[in-house]
Amino acid sequence: MRKLQSALQSWRSGGWRLRVAVLLLGLSLGLWTRPPVLAGPLSDRLAAFPNWDAPPPGKVAQGELIYPDWFEGTWQATSTLRQALAPLAPEIVTPGFENNRQLLDQPVQFTVRFYNQRLAPPLKAQRGITQFPAPALQGIVADRRFNSVSLGKATLGEGSVRSVSIDPEDPRRLVTQFRQGQQLVSESRERATESTPQRWMTSELFQQTFRSPPQIYLNRVENTTDYHQVDSRHIAARQITAIYLSPQDPDFFRARNRPVALYQYELMLEKPGSESPDRPIP
Repeated sequence: MRKLQSALQSWRSGGWRLRVAVLLLGLSLGLWTRPPVLAGPLSDRLAAFPNWDAPPPGKVAQGELIYPDWFEGTWQATSTLRQALAPLAPEIVTPGFENNRQLLDQPVQFTVRFYNQRLAPPLKAQRGITQFPAPALQGIVADRRFNSVSLGKATLGEGSVRSVSIDPEDPRRLVTQFRQGQQLVSESRERATESTPQRWMTSELFQQTFRSPPQIYLNRVENTTDYHQVDSRHIAARQITAIYLSPQDPDFFRARNRPVALYQYELMLEKPGSESPDRPIP
């Protein structure tokens, strides 16, 4: 009980809450081999970390986020918070930030799944023409409900997450209900991606609403992640989670759209039964 209360108190600082709301994958690259080089806005953004002064540009999010084919399957994940920064301190420090710093270098292990889902394309209507839907497409998506429950169990304890659901009218919205009656709603607003055959970078901007009656907290959260397929049974990634104040926050204009908290994660995904690849660092 105390563990859950402490975690809920630190919600606004963006520590564990993103782990429950969305799958956080972040692991420093170059564990065994350097990934292929990417050039683009997301690559430049990660290279500039932690000197960020605004959220990244992106397109309006629609439907599920589609992952590369090499994500498909069930994975054992080990996630570690490696860096926690408060760029606007001491003027602005989010509640719970110091508590989250205590999670540095503490690995968290859990199970995640990705599966091939049939994706129904939108039906476009034309005046005077009856148009039938195109054949359904397929794509690899995260099992967000399973992953959120799995990660919630690992970080908050058994039974802390009562339920996780996806809004049937808007798959961008993930709703998490907690044992003590709190609710977290996370909605993907904008996305951007860059890729090569063995490397995939993505950035998502979320609007998050945490309800703990009688209080309601609003934040914008960015996840920018660089994934690298080490081999067919291992994926490494580096992820930066940035917390931005909502317009309703009294410090919003002081922050001027700059992040108030930055968290850098490491994570390794391994297929069950895998051994660490014996590949030296160049």
